Amino acid sequence: MSTTTTAAVVESAGSGFALTQVTLDDLRPDEVRVRVTAAGICHTDLGVAGGHLPFPLPGVLGHEGAGVVEEVGSAVTKVAAGDQVLLSYTSCGRCPNCRDGHPAYCDTWLPSNLIGGERADGTSPISRDGVPLGGHFFGQSSFAHHAVVDERSVVKAPADAPLDLLAPLGCGVMTGAGAVWHVLAPRPGATLLVTGAGAVGLSAIMAAQLTPATRIIAADRVASRLALATELGATDTIDTTHEDLGEAIAKLTSDRGVDGVVETTGNADVLGVAISSLATRGTAVIVGAPAFGTQVPVNVNFMLSGRKVVGLTMGDAETQSLIPVLVDLVTAGRMPIDRLITHYEFGEIQQAVDDALAGVTIKPVLRLG
Repeated sequence: MSTTTTAAVVESAGSGFALTQVTLDDLRPDEVRVRVTAAGICHTDLGVAGGHLPFPLPGVLGHEGAGVVEEVGSAVTKVAAGDQVLLSYTSCGRCPNCRDGHPAYCDTWLPSNLIGGERADGTSPISRDGVPLGGHFFGQSSFAHHAVVDERSVVKAPADAPLDLLAPLGCGVMTGAGAVWHVLAPRPGATLLVTGAGAVGLSAIMAAQLTPATRIIAADRVASRLALATELGATDTIDTTHEDLGEAIAKLTSDRGVDGVVETTGNADVLGVAISSLATRGTAVIVGAPAFGTQVPVNVNFMLSGRKVVGLTMGDAETQSLIPVLVDLVTAGRMPIDRLITHYEFGEIQQAVDDALAGVTIKPVLRLG
C-alpha cells in the first residue's frame, strides 16, 4: 500500500529545500521501501536544486541515503525487512557495461539516475496531492523519511553499522576512492596530485594513503582544508591563492610532473594545468564536472608520451563489491571520514545546503531519526 511521509522538496530551480508531505507509490517487484535515518548532501544535489541539470522539478533529491528496510518487493532477494542498508546509484544490470562489472557506465545511467526523475516505465514513485513529483533520483530520492528504492541501489550494511557516519559512502567517498584505486592504481613510489580538498578530494587522499604512492600533493584555495588534507595523508600542499599551480607542481617534482591527477574542482583552468603537469605515462582523472560544453585545450604532441585523460562516474564502482570494503575501512579507522562530516537535523537541510555552498561544511550529513 502507498505510504505518506515527509520529504524535502525543491519546488523550482533556486527555491531551496522545503519539508512537505508526499505520498510514496506501492512497491514494484524489484523495489524496497527504506526508512531513511541519514543522508549525505552532495554537490550534485546542489547543482540540480540550482537548476544546472535538467531534472524535473518540483522534485525530491538525495543520493547518499542510509536506513532500515521496511518492506521489499516480491522479486527482491538482496535484503529483507529489518536490514540496515546504504544507498547508491542504480543501473539496469543487463547492458554490456553492467555485465562487464562497470554499472556506473550503464546504458541507462543518465535517465535512471541524474536527469530522468522517473522509473524506466515513465512513472514516479513520489507524488503530492495526486500530482507526480520528480523522483527516483539515483534510484532512491533519499531526502525523505521514507524512500522507494531500486534493489540495485541497495547495499546491505552490518546490523551495528553507524549509518550517520557511513551514508556518504554511496557517492562522494566512493568516487574519490574509486578514482585512485580503479583508475590511477598507483605503482610503488608514484606521485599523485589531488586538486580540490572537498569531500571527494579528501576521500581520494585517504584512499591514496592506502596505496604504494609515496607523494600525495593536495591543491586548494582554503588553508584549513589543506591543513586537514595533510592530517589525512597529503605529503605536500599547494595553496593556489598564493601560488601558481603549474609552477608549484614543477618545483615539487623537479619538472618531472605527476604520475596521476584526481581533478575534483570542475574548474576548466585547473584541469588544463593538471593535464599539462602529467609525467610521461601519467593519467588525469576528471571527477569535477564543468558546465556542459566546456572545452579544455590539449597539446596532442604532449599526449603522445603515453599520457591519458579519463572521465569518471561514481568511481567506476561496482557498489556491492566496493561499499562493503569502504565500510570495513571506515569502521576500522583507516579512512577517517568523520573528519569531513558535520551533522544536521533533517529540518536544518537548508542551513546544511547553505553551509556547503559557503564552504563552511565539507560533507553535511542529515540525521532523520
